[in-house]
Amino acid sequence: MVRRQTVLNRVTGVLAVAALMSSCATTQTRGGPDSVEAVLVAPQNLVRAAVVQVLTEAGYEVGGEDQPDRVLSTGYRQEIDSPWNWLLVSRFGVSRSRVHATIIPENETATRLIIQVTYESKGSLFASWRPYETPLQQSAANQLRLVRNTLGLL
Repeated sequence: MVRRQTVLNRVTGVLAVAALMSSCATTQTRGGPDSVEAVLVAPQNLVRAAVVQVLTEAGYEVGGEDQPDRVLSTGYRQEIDSPWNWLLVSRFGVSRSRVHATIIPENETATRLIIQVTYESKGSLFASWRPYETPLQQSAANQLRLVRNTLGLL
């Protein structure tokens, strides 16, 4: 009876340690895009041009010709300047991001800008992509800061 209790205690201890180790070894992912919203004192056409410039300089291919004037979307950010970039964003890379910007005119001199950055990461070559916390240099707040600097708004 004592021996059975000892074995049961050891098994329980091993299971408890395994549970702790597995919870420490995994990273917490959060779903949904990183988002920021602001009203800028500039007309819609200037805000749109600034957003396109900032995203293009950051390595995003900006689309939106088939969408309404107020919506801009990008493909995945170009990680390397090479024909092999598609391999990084499809299979071999460990991170990828894309941006969705909505530009809403408030009046002739003010525009509401909503920027959403979706960042995905994976731990290994054969793992699947999962939403993850956006790094600071690709964050929505940083994109907004760059747009404000481009417009000359401080």
